[in-house]
Parts: sequence; structure tokens; C-alpha cells
Amino acid sequence: MADTHAGDAFDDGNEDFQTGDAGASNTYPQQCSALRKSGYVLIKGRPCKIMEMSTSKTGKHGHAKINMVGIDIFTGKKYEDICPSTHNMEVPNVKRTEYTLMDIDNEGYVSLMDDSSDTRSDLKLPEGELGQEIRTRFDNGDALKLTVLKALGEEAIIVCKLENEPKK
Repeated sequence: MADTHAGDAFDDGNEDFQTGDAGASNTYPQQCSALRKSGYVLIKGRPCKIMEMSTSKTGKHGHAKINMVGIDIFTGKKYEDICPSTHNMEVPNVKRTEYTLMDIDNEGYVSLMDDSSDTRSDLKLPEGELGQEIRTRFDNGDALKLTVLKALGEEAIIVCKLENEPKK
């Protein structure tokens, strides 16, 4: 008896699924009027934290417009957008993770450990003051917790605090 699946056009025998995020999307749609200050939104393709929002009155064609000012969560660059309140805008899925700083190598890569003792060494110290503060405090022997934001496949260290410092 012959194998019925031998020539199946859809089965090449290689089941290699390279996703670890349970199929979660990088963004989701949300009506512009439902967005809030301090929330996140995509402006010109960049993940931004909403800093200011204002609504203009309905015009001749009946749509109130919402004017938004957002700060890119990775670069700090300011973006503005205007959107009818009834339209959908893309909202990035932003994940915030705290890690314990284990080590900093000569090239500026940090070794981090999360709460379940998994380690990673693929992030670089941030540029500027935050990176300098982390290196100085680490060199002084401080036990540090670093907060990493992840959105749209980008990751960056955004906050540094002492290991047992209370949340503000």
C-alpha cells in the first residue's frame, strides 16, 4: 500500500515555525477618539507616547479632528498628526520588561537577567546620559535594574534604578 502523503503539494516535511509571540501582531487598530494622553500610537510609522491631544470642532463635513503630539519612545523625536476622530489609528504593542544588570562588556553590550533567570546579551548601552549613568553606577558596584521597552521589533533600555529602590 502506497503512502498517500508522499506527493502532497503542501507538505515538504519541514515544519519550521519561527514565531515565539503566539502570532501577536506588532500593532492593533484603535479609534482616534478612544486614544488617551500618555497612551501609545503610531505616528508616521514610529511608536510614540502621546504627550498632547486636542480636538477641533466638527466642520462643514461633520468630522471632529484630533490633533496629537507624540514623542518617539526610542529616539525622543517629536511627531505630530491630525486624524478625524472616527478614523482608526494603529497602536503599537509596547512591552516593558525589567532586568537585573549582570555585566557590561568592552563594546557596550549589557548582560541582563529577567525574573525567571533567563539571560540575554544582545542589547547595547543607550547613547548619552543614561548610558553613562548606567556604566558609572555599575562600575561603582551598584546593583541595578534596567527597564527595556520593546515595540515593532525595536528594543531599548529606557530606565535605570537601584535593585531594591521602591517604584516611584
